[in-house]
Amino acid sequence: MGATMGPYGRVVVEREGWPVGRGAREVREVLGRAGRLVGAARVLAADHGAAVERVAVAHRAVFGRLVRAELAAIPVERLKDVSEGRLQVGALTAAGYRTVADVHDRTRQDLLRVPGVTAPAATRLLAAAAGIAAAVEEGTAVRLDPAHPDEDATALLAAVHHLVQAGPAARRTVAEAAAFADRLAAPLAAARPARGRLRGLLAGAERRELARAAVESVAEQVGAAEADGLPLRIAQAGADLLRPAADRVESWVAFEHAPADFYAELALLAEDGRLTGPTTRGGRPAAEGHLPDPLAEAVRAQPLDERRCTVSLRGYQAFGARFALARRRVVLGDEMGLGKTVQALAVLAHLAERAAAGAGEGAEGPAAAPPAENGEARFLVVCPASVLVNWQRETAARTTLAAHRYHGPGREAARERWEAEGGVLVATYESLRTLPEQPVAALVVDEAHFVKNPAALRTRLVAAFAARTPYALFLTGTPMENRVEEFRTLIGHLQPELLAELPTTIGALGPRAFRRAVAPGYLRRNQQDVLTELPDVVRVDEWTDLSGPDRAAYAAAVAEGNFMAMRRAAWADPAHSAKLRRLRELVGEAAESGHKVVVFSYFREVLAAVAGALGPAVAGTVEGGLDIEERQRLVDAFTATAGHAVLLCQIQSGGTGLNLQAANVVLLCEPQLKPTLEDQAVARAQRMGQLRRVRVHRLLGTDSVDRGLVELLRRKAELFDGYARRSELAENTPEAVDGSDRALAARIVAEEQLRLAAG
Repeated sequence: MGATMGPYGRVVVEREGWPVGRGAREVREVLGRAGRLVGAARVLAADHGAAVERVAVAHRAVFGRLVRAELAAIPVERLKDVSEGRLQVGALTAAGYRTVADVHDRTRQDLLRVPGVTAPAATRLLAAAAGIAAAVEEGTAVRLDPAHPDEDATALLAAVHHLVQAGPAARRTVAEAAAFADRLAAPLAAARPARGRLRGLLAGAERRELARAAVESVAEQVGAAEADGLPLRIAQAGADLLRPAADRVESWVAFEHAPADFYAELALLAEDGRLTGPTTRGGRPAAEGHLPDPLAEAVRAQPLDERRCTVSLRGYQAFGARFALARRRVVLGDEMGLGKTVQALAVLAHLAERAAAGAGEGAEGPAAAPPAENGEARFLVVCPASVLVNWQRETAARTTLAAHRYHGPGREAARERWEAEGGVLVATYESLRTLPEQPVAALVVDEAHFVKNPAALRTRLVAAFAARTPYALFLTGTPMENRVEEFRTLIGHLQPELLAELPTTIGALGPRAFRRAVAPGYLRRNQQDVLTELPDVVRVDEWTDLSGPDRAAYAAAVAEGNFMAMRRAAWADPAHSAKLRRLRELVGEAAESGHKVVVFSYFREVLAAVAGALGPAVAGTVEGGLDIEERQRLVDAFTATAGHAVLLCQIQSGGTGLNLQAANVVLLCEPQLKPTLEDQAVARAQRMGQLRRVRVHRLLGTDSVDRGLVELLRRKAELFDGYARRSELAENTPEAVDGSDRALAARIVAEEQLRLAAG
């Protein structure tokens, strides 16, 4: 006889190498707890699998109907195109076959019954139809339209709603529980001889020793899981998955309220291979910003702890967060509407969880910044005042992190709470001047193109904070507006070594070489690449002939050389304004359909003229001098209005930081000097969560400065496309450098003076 310590520190008496007495009971109790926990994990996985299968079945019905509708619209003659003219379809058309769907739905035997169709021809026809069908499937995305709630769509929506209600915590628990059950499978099997004295004695010495080690492993893992709260999480997730399904009306209402959550669930299931159809239009390379393979592989290997996130991250969003964590100091330049805020918050949530767990991130990680009194990490978000409230809301809604507002009369009290409690301090660029210098675990700079001027005070302040922060994430959908040098400035704040490595002759090599060189510091994805569910944007240039008073006001502005007066001359006399007349017609059409409208202009005078013409339909005007609370109140009221409403926005204010997906008609009163201003304005409506097709109408006056501005916008858009729209960055090359806005304005004024003089 001998004695050893049991898994809970108790003495276990051994006889012939096997535990007996109290130790044996303890072994059975540990194995029993392990078996019950593994059983609960398996039940949870089965419940979740059944919920996912309901979504998959409903999705196949909707997806299959969409694909067949597309095939039914393709003439059967297109089968000849697929085979480069080798297939003859005359026999099929004579037999009544009209579309590719007619062929795709048939069997080989069906085709052989058609006079003139041989066995080889039937095989080739079916192969050609299958090829077209595969192409259609790759380009078909399921979009749920509240205006057409048919039975198939409603069934899919209800099934997805079930997972949305369970929430991301349930999905994480399912994965965690499954991993736990898998880890315990081998030790539990090896521990079988420990379930009884006789079984142990018959097992032999070697198996008894293996069983003893297995029991210790099981005890350790079960104890750790219980201490971490896994049994409670499994019980909660199981209850969430067994919650009664909402009825069809509740599901559609929930979808209209938060469509992005529903599409996020579908995207995650598609990425896991549970659904048919595309996950992104461009596949994984597009979702990963077309990064070089070695860099993308390293980013995919970066862990991302989402336990402090309360929303599901789509695949491209999780990749963006991993990119920021893996590279530490980067620009996230995703096109507007793709959720840069959510990705930044996921980064902060990960760092907070790692810091709380004491894991740290190495010598340069969160541990380098002293935590708050309660051990929580401290993070700093710098943003324009216009989006301060939005950052507070998003932090509270998307994570479990505390948000503190460093702005206004209570900012010092907020800073003190942040220093004591940790969490996210949201500060404006202006208030950054009074924020004491102190280390933070991570810095997020929103609308980072605001710090593109190296000489500006706010640029120097942000650069100073970034220099002493282990993680720095700059967010901007418009990293370059006029000069590629602006792009270089942003990267220079974060990874200046990338710029130093560029050869001096890069200008001769063009944008591709620069994009490759700075890929480690810049990630961008575009809407058309990663959001398959977004409705289309229809853009219309509304050219109108200027009225007599319009022309008179324009000629006077040209004579004065007043560029800004030239741009707004078409609105100088509202009673006779041709543009205003067309705007009222467009708003009237939207009102008849119950659509919400957002009107953008650079000029307050123009918005005042529009407000006077539209009257009570206008919910309010968002302009630069508006208090941030009042600004958010206007947007909330506009969103909550049932049916038609109009919101007026000064484009410099309304084009940044607003979520206006309640609107699906956008009116631009005049062309802008920067394509990014127009893109930002449109992206306020055309963003993740938009359910309806967005119509954009740009009001333009013939024989005016508008024509020159349209051409200017086209050239600037080509510049951006070449250098920054892809995720590899840009260089200051001779062909990429544009003049300043002032120089462009002077040139346009001179051209208009010459044109009118010649006329």
